[in-house]
Amino acid sequence: MKTSRETLRIGGACAFWGDSDAGVAQLVQGGNVDVLVFDYLAELTMSLLQKARSRDPKAGYAADFIHAVGPHLPTIAERGIKLLANAGGMNPRACADALRHAAEAQGVALRIAVVEGDDLMGRREAIAGSQVSEMFSGAPLPAALTSMNAYLGALPVAAALAKGADVVITGRCVDSALSLGALIHRFGWSADDYDRLAAGSLVGHILECTTQTTGGLYTDWWRVPGWENMGFPIADCNADGSFHLEKPPGTGGLILPTVAAEQMLYEVGDPANYLLPDVTCDFSDVRMEQAGENRVHVHGARGRPPTDCYKVSATWADGFRLSSTLTIAGDDAVAKAERTGEALLARSRRMMREAGFGDFSETLVEVLGSEKPSYGQQARGAAAREVVMRFAVRHADAAALNIVAKEVAPFGVSAAQGTTGFSGRPKAGPVFRLFSFLWPKDRVAVTITLDDETWPVSIPPGVPVDQARGEGTRYPGHQAAAPSGEAVTAPLSALAVARSGDKGDISNIAIIARRPQFAALIGEQVTPEVVRQYFQHLVRGPVRRFDVPGVHAYNFMLEQALAGGGAGSLRNDPLGKTLGQVLLALPVRVPAAWLGDLDKGPESRG
Repeated sequence: MKTSRETLRIGGACAFWGDSDAGVAQLVQGGNVDVLVFDYLAELTMSLLQKARSRDPKAGYAADFIHAVGPHLPTIAERGIKLLANAGGMNPRACADALRHAAEAQGVALRIAVVEGDDLMGRREAIAGSQVSEMFSGAPLPAALTSMNAYLGALPVAAALAKGADVVITGRCVDSALSLGALIHRFGWSADDYDRLAAGSLVGHILECTTQTTGGLYTDWWRVPGWENMGFPIADCNADGSFHLEKPPGTGGLILPTVAAEQMLYEVGDPANYLLPDVTCDFSDVRMEQAGENRVHVHGARGRPPTDCYKVSATWADGFRLSSTLTIAGDDAVAKAERTGEALLARSRRMMREAGFGDFSETLVEVLGSEKPSYGQQARGAAAREVVMRFAVRHADAAALNIVAKEVAPFGVSAAQGTTGFSGRPKAGPVFRLFSFLWPKDRVAVTITLDDETWPVSIPPGVPVDQARGEGTRYPGHQAAAPSGEAVTAPLSALAVARSGDKGDISNIAIIARRPQFAALIGEQVTPEVVRQYFQHLVRGPVRRFDVPGVHAYNFMLEQALAGGGAGSLRNDPLGKTLGQVLLALPVRVPAAWLGDLDKGPESRG
């Protein structure tokens, strides 16, 4: 890396397959970065890429990566900026070939390394014979799988950089591994320097969602300027693992400790036991302080030895699904929409039966605008005069769903007046379900290939999962009590910000106090039992809560909360993205003496 400074500047250029290409230009031209990291893969993306590769042996990778970096390759090469991407998907070598061709067409020579070993489909017989079970449900391995990939770590990335690679392309790896690999290489961290490995993993976790960590999706949306030109994140990293979170000058967005804390807790589960291939991270006592405009200092991550297993995500096909919407306006819009959905399902059932098909595997009708899908018993939208009726169905046979698809439009003339918004006949698509399990690291052969030469990568053995877990930092039992005296009711949003996401069928909601003194009151009133009751219309499993005193927060895990989660869920929000906002409406009792300190929402924007 062509850098003489003491820090390493890493830019987060892509958060998902489909993210804006604007991040590359912004970071290359105005970010003064040494490294760009690109995250393209989600759990179910792999099944789609495998399907593409089965049709074309040169496909199966995220071609968006080539399109994003292609125009900037001369500048990237001139400045010695390293490119690290999991864009390889199910075909890292084809991705490397495509990038090499794009570079050579511009007279740019790049040394491109490929990391392999994550694809375990060739080992499925051995894995099936080992009687693995799903790590959350305990279910047995499905017979027919569409993909099966281990989440590799940072050591192969660091090894490739050590051999002189300008670009490292991986298949499946944990999202944070790309940044951690760059930091291991730059600062010479050892594989057992767990505190620094945890800190480097936090860098990667903060950067992986790009603009989500510079004000995108921030609770206080009205405080965030420049959505039309959001700044992509930069971590200016020190050898001790601490870093400053920044963005390029002149870009939109907002970087505050609460913004960074929302992203830190996004989808991590237990922050004291965030299990990664290279380290078990403890983020419970991470501290964040403002260090200038749109600049936050982050430090305090701790680490323990990693486990002796990789997490493996397999996918399997489970029939087909179809969904569509109709807009319904006028008085009693909610009731009209509910009746429309019920009638559509009844008509479709009758016609499928007459055609010799069995019943649906699953159905769902949601009236968006009524608030019922998200808020349940707290909904206030019964009098809404314009709503969207959304239905979703699942069936083992796509032909049965084709019957349903033809019956949506007729409800524009056979149901309630005020029905509109039909946007074309929907098409049935496959349902891919996720199956996660653990597999021993010593049974996964990881390699790097550079300049037509391949080397094995030695991975430390790790420890059993139970030994890797620890307690982390907890709130003391004698937290400062709230002032006594008169109390008033306020929404939780007046005291906290939130961020929610998913892990399979588990919803993860982070609640972060706006002021340190609010944390104790939140802890007393927003208990797992209260949250479980509040979401009783959605949650079927237990709710767990974890302390995060470093940022004055709590992290909640709501199990069996997403009706299967991901592509396996029929809900409009299968990833739990809305649940943080819903929980912020929870009424809490607050000392009247605090009224001047409570956040007043958008009305305070002046």
